[in-house]
Formats: sequence, C-alpha cells, structure tokens
Amino acid sequence: MTRLSRHHLQSLPHDVRRPSYDRAAVRAGVVHLGIGAFHRAHQAAIFEEALNAGDLRWGIIAASLRSPAVRDQMAPQDGLYTMLVRDGSADRAQVIGAVRQVIVAPEDPEALLAALTAPDTHIVTLTVTEKGYKLDPATGGLVEGDAQVAADLVSLKAPQTAPGYLVAALARRKKEGLTPFTAISCDNLPHNGQRLRGAVLDLARRHDPALADWIAAEGAFPETMVDRIVPATTADDVAALGRRLGVEDQAMVKTEPFSQWVIQDWFCGPRPAFGAGVQVTAAVAPWEEAKLRLLNGAHSGIAYLGGLAGIDHVHEVLTLPEARTFVEALWDEAEATLTPPPELDVAAYRRDLMARFDNPTLRHRTRQIAMDGSQKLPQRLLAPIAARLEEGQGVDALSLAVAAWIRWQAGVDDQGAGHVVDDPLARPIAEALSGASDSRGRVDAILALGAIVPPKLAEHAAWRETLMKWLSVLETHGARAALAKLRSEKDAAPVVVS
Repeated sequence: MTRLSRHHLQSLPHDVRRPSYDRAAVRAGVVHLGIGAFHRAHQAAIFEEALNAGDLRWGIIAASLRSPAVRDQMAPQDGLYTMLVRDGSADRAQVIGAVRQVIVAPEDPEALLAALTAPDTHIVTLTVTEKGYKLDPATGGLVEGDAQVAADLVSLKAPQTAPGYLVAALARRKKEGLTPFTAISCDNLPHNGQRLRGAVLDLARRHDPALADWIAAEGAFPETMVDRIVPATTADDVAALGRRLGVEDQAMVKTEPFSQWVIQDWFCGPRPAFGAGVQVTAAVAPWEEAKLRLLNGAHSGIAYLGGLAGIDHVHEVLTLPEARTFVEALWDEAEATLTPPPELDVAAYRRDLMARFDNPTLRHRTRQIAMDGSQKLPQRLLAPIAARLEEGQGVDALSLAVAAWIRWQAGVDDQGAGHVVDDPLARPIAEALSGASDSRGRVDAILALGAIVPPKLAEHAAWRETLMKWLSVLETHGARAALAKLRSEKDAAPVVVS
C-alpha cells in the first residue's frame, strides 16, 4: 500500500482532519528530544493547534537519541502521521503536520546541535523517559558511572546524553549572543524542571562555570505535568487505519480524548497562545503529585499484578472486581498524602481515571507500563508509602503493588510464562535477588538497593513485614489470590462512623 504523504492530504476521507496551514511557511520554534508515541499524541498535537490557529512559529524538529525507527517511519511520509483518538464508542482521525524533521542524534549529532542553536528555536521539550536524564533516583545527581555521562564529562563535541546536548547547545548560543531556550521536561519525574535544570547546571559547571552561571541566570526550566494515555501501536492498528485512509501510515498513534498539560509560568522567550488542555500556573507540584500517585501509581500496580496474572490489557484487569477494589484502596491510601490545588476535584478525577482505565479501545498493554519500574516506583509508590508511614497510616494496597514489582523481577508470571524484565537496573536487581532463597530474603535484597529505595524507608521494620507478607502471598498463591486477599481484608475492616 502507498505510504501517507503530503500528496495524499486532499484525497483523504472527508472526516479526517488535516493541517489547515501552509506547511512550507512554518518555522521550527520547537526542538523535541525523544520522539515517540507520547510526544506525537500530546505535545506535538498541542503545537499543531497553535499552527492551525495561524501562529506559524511552532513547527517541530524532533530527535531520537537512540534508534532510527521513528525517523524511518516518518521520513517517507513527509513527517505526517495520523493521531487516532478513541473513546470506546467512536474515534476521530487527525493528520498532524507539526513535525518538520526527525534527526537521529547518534548518526548526526551536529544536525541536532545546529537545530538547538538556531535563532528560531525558543522551546526544547523532552520525553526521554525517567532513565534518559541519567540521574540517580535517590540523590538526584548525575550517574557518573554511566558510560554516556562519563563521555559527556570529558567532551561535548558529540554529546551522548540529553543533558549533554542541552549544555553543548546552550554554550553555542551564549557564544553567538543568542538567548537560551526554555527547556521543558515532559517526563514523569517529580520536580522534573528542577531535576533537568540541576543536571544541566551540574554538567555545564564541570566544563565552564561561567556558562553554568549564565544558564542559571537566563535560562528557564519550568515544572510540568503531562497526562494522556498513549498505548503502543500494533500492526493491526496500522492495517485498520490503512483500510480507512486508503494509504499506509507507519507512524500513526492512538490515544484517548483526555489530554492535559500543566506548565509552570516560567519561560525565557516566546511561547504559543496555548489553548484547551493546557494550563499555565504558578505551582505545578500539586498537580504533578496527584497524577504520579493516582494515575501512574495505579497503572504500575495494575501492570505488575495484571501481568503476573497473565492479563494483557489494563481494561481486562479491571473486569476483576478484586482488581477494582485494589485500585480504589490504592487511591484511598495515596489521596491522603496529597495537597491538591483548589481547581482539582480529586473525587471527580478518580472517577474519570477509572473510566479512562476502562476504555477497551485503547488496549493499553500491561507489559508496556511495566517497563523501567526501578525508575518509576520511587515517585509513584515509594513516596506515598513513606508519607503514610510518617503519619502511622497503613500501606497495604501500595505495598501490594511494590511486592508485585519485586515478583515481576523473577521473569515469569503465575502460569510460568516468561517475560523480559525491561529495566535499566535489571542486572543489579537480578544479582541482588540471586542469593535470596525466600520471600524475606528477596525483600531484604531489594530494600538494600539504595538507588531505588531510600535508606530511611528501607529501615522501616513494619513496612518490611508488610512487603514480605504480600510477596509471600504472590509467590505462593499468585496475583489473583493476592488481590482477593486484599479485597477480603478491606471488606472485613470495621466501618468508622464519625
């Protein structure tokens, strides 16, 4: 089948929305690091709306810091791709034209540095996943033992990391008399703007203290919170869309109707007139915390428990009444640790989240969510656990989710089917667990990993026992039995009348 391209835009079905602007007149005001499905369904769609509104400064030059896969999908399509929005009863298709070019950084680092240094570049966004920042989850500092970080500490002529590219480009901008760009992390890291700024300043200071001072004074690293569920695209998705469009789209993405982007009001240059779905605010942290602990925390628990039970998709896990009880119990525990902004109705947010999880057309795979758990659990599950323990509160549901992650490290589910443990710390975790002969030993081994579990939390004796209890149930009886046990304990809990 012929690939989607600019030549097919006018012949697409009438119900497919397409760019309303002249793509040839667009300037690239945004450079994005880490182009993947999430960026294409979230930030790129938002900049597309700015272009459709007539502000042609917000085209995107995107970069992959690792694989050429997305470039190879998009280049034959003139950078065009379809965003399919599914809500369970209907879907909407929109062709996005905001991405002007995709650079594969390892193949041509100079091209990416040139894009970052261009006078038209005002904003740099990043979706490089938690591990892409090369930060120690416990300390927040650069992981100097990482080979790519070590290389960037020696030379930034051909950077290896996202912070390395930012520092090298900012050095050039300073030398050429240009202002810095606004660097916006769109990954699920707590205080993501501060962490990105810290990584950049740390690396810059190692090379040129005056550069670090200039970045600190003139640059902007706003905190952000992003929220949209974007499942991985399958071959069946591509085939079905091809039948609908009459052309093949290898770069398509599928997503849900809900989209949210909360951005701290801190820019050092121009920005679009953001429309619906974007909230510029003085304080992002309360929004970020609610999203990490409610949406992302529940997602992780669903992923590991559902994956262990041999269930492929989120909505299928939630057909189990005991799984719904688990999610509500986890939310009850996590909600007590939040300080939500006045605009956030947590009860309504929880109802909306459950409806989003129940959306059967998304087919969000549990194994996709289960990736990189060592980088995700500290902010999603361990932080609310620590907060509740400080107040002497129970943490059964949150602990069951952590225990399920530990069980996942064995590489087999409850039926004995194998899976790959896709995690940057998979090897040290496996080495730590290799000497453990029982549930208690495996809990002790995990709690000794300071890169994942904060020492103060690891030393909490009562929590250690709770974690061991749930891991023992998981290893002996399986995920479904653990969910059933949690449900029975919740049903048996006394009702407190105030």
